[in-house]
Amino acid sequence: MEILWFGQACFLLRSKNAWIVTDPYNDQYGLKVPKNLKADVVTVSHEHFDHNNIEAVLGTSLERPFVINGPGEYEINNIEIVGLPSFHDNQKGNLRGKNTIYIFHLEEMVVCHLGDLGHTLADDQVEELNQVDILLVPVGGTYTIDAKKAMEVINQIDPKIVIPMHYQIEGLSTHLPLDGLDKFLKEIGADENPQDLLKISKNELPEERRVVILQKRG
Repeated sequence: MEILWFGQACFLLRSKNAWIVTDPYNDQYGLKVPKNLKADVVTVSHEHFDHNNIEAVLGTSLERPFVINGPGEYEINNIEIVGLPSFHDNQKGNLRGKNTIYIFHLEEMVVCHLGDLGHTLADDQVEELNQVDILLVPVGGTYTIDAKKAMEVINQIDPKIVIPMHYQIEGLSTHLPLDGLDKFLKEIGADENPQDLLKISKNELPEERRVVILQKRG
């Protein structure tokens, strides 16, 4: 399996059975997803324009990608995907509405995309996420959890690999006031050693927690 990052909460998960794109955005804040981005499945964590630009993603065949935009259990191309309800803020959605956490079962591994999670997890959510191998977690604050809250969530889930997302990077408009990666790296005690993509199989998962920093593609 390969994981590529396009900035914000947008990833491409490339597995043997399907290609999945998460939270494609429009270009209002300066970043652009590649013009030739293709997928079998597109997931949308919430209906904000910087997470739901499904028209930016082409199908891998002549058909449009299958779109998942809410909680539920799905099976596409023999891949199990589970959407869990959560909130975009720490006031039960009263500020920014709902958010969907997605769990992907890919090549005998479990990948979790937290979307724009705005709170630490309840006990029932932790129970649902107790088998996660790879966690895609927002760390930029303001609209999501910040570095400190991200650490709390990481410790709740206890994944083998942590990939931060939704933080300030070059090219992203300062009108989107996000923290940089440095605050999270200091909190988790890791160095910034970015890599182009993560290519991994089940037998390559680390024994101890590993932080992977991905370079923005495109």
